[in-house]
Amino acid sequence: MLTTVDLELDLSGLTCPLPLLKTKQSLNKLHSGQVVKVIATDPGSERDFQVFAEQSGNQLLEFEKADNRFVYWIRKS
Repeated sequence: MLTTVDLELDLSGLTCPLPLLKTKQSLNKLHSGQVVKVIATDPGSERDFQVFAEQSGNQLLEFEKADNRFVYWIRKS
C-alpha cells in the first residue's frame, strides 16, 4: 500500500490498553486526513483497533499481521 504516513508509533511490548490509548492520544494531535502507522505486539490489539475504528469514525486503511507484530494504518476522520 502506498499511503503517506504522517506519524509512526512503535508500541511494541505494550499491553492492553496502552497501544490503543497512545494511538488515540496521537490521533488527537493530527489533522483530519492524516495517517498514523502503529506497530504493536499485543494480540488483543487486533480486536481493539478494529472496534476503535468502527466506533470512532477513523478509517482503518490496512492491517498486517506477521509473526508477533501487528501493524495498522489509520486515517483520522
